[in-house]
Amino acid sequence: MARDAFEPRRILVTGGAGFIGSNFVHWVVDNQSDVHVTVLDALTHAGNRENLAGIPEERLTFVHGDICDAALLEELFPSTDAVVHFAAESHNDNSIADPAPFVRTNVEGTFCLLEAARRHGTRFHHISTDEVYGDLALDDPARFNEESPYRPSSPYSSTKAASDMLVRAWRRTYGLDVTISNCSNNYGPRQHIEKFIPHQIAAVLTGGRPQLYGDGLNVRDWIHVDDHSSAVWTILARGEPGETYLIGADGERSNLEVMRGILGRMGRDADDFDWVRDRPGHDRRYAIDSSKLRRELGWRPQHTDLEAGLDETIRWYRENESWWRGAAGGNLC
Repeated sequence: MARDAFEPRRILVTGGAGFIGSNFVHWVVDNQSDVHVTVLDALTHAGNRENLAGIPEERLTFVHGDICDAALLEELFPSTDAVVHFAAESHNDNSIADPAPFVRTNVEGTFCLLEAARRHGTRFHHISTDEVYGDLALDDPARFNEESPYRPSSPYSSTKAASDMLVRAWRRTYGLDVTISNCSNNYGPRQHIEKFIPHQIAAVLTGGRPQLYGDGLNVRDWIHVDDHSSAVWTILARGEPGETYLIGADGERSNLEVMRGILGRMGRDADDFDWVRDRPGHDRRYAIDSSKLRRELGWRPQHTDLEAGLDETIRWYRENESWWRGAAGGNLC
């Protein structure tokens, strides 16, 4: 079921200088001609002001700040029609080493934003992850859907599960106009090279050897970041208040397949990588059933050829070496 079209003119995008957030901002500016975007970003290691380069000044306001800063939120929310909440600490390995920033940003930060939205009656869309559902067996034909139970495996996914529950509680208790989306693994331009696909690309471009956890058979359900952006806008504009929508593009591949696909496209031997000890609690398989989003809101992915998408992504990292070397902070592999 879809609402009557909601047409925001002024949106606040938290985490809008990060990978997925900045691509969403570019998508909105390119596809919604009468929308002004305010980006709120703390510019931690995954946030980069350069990710917003090329956006006309009259379409964008950038605010360097913390989503836990209640006074700052009080300045921003009166002129906001809707919030799209991307801001999150999201790297699993980092959450295992030090979970505290994940609890603060993902849980406390979401709470602060919800309270600001409640005070001002602001439409609120929350970006989550399929990792809140745990994992699936490699030989299980099932896929995650909106009714799947929560079984988070890591400190990161646990904090995202907690934030989802806060959003649902603010809907039921206070009647806040909220929606949630849980998306599969994104790829595309402007992704920090700590993440799987750009990490392997950067390793090859710097003459190193990529690394693969465990047996490499872990399966991820890949989606191009532009398809994620179009889905989020569809949910913001037409999603039913209180509903959750899963976003996926039927892109299941094992990490080993993706690794070898990258190596082959970059002129390297398919086995030119190092096996490393598996990550603790490493989820085996993610798979998204996005039929509710497609059936009820009419969304369809446009970038369904993962191999073509990898070609495009590799090209972007070849052509933007100064960007990712700067983002790496000297730690390329």
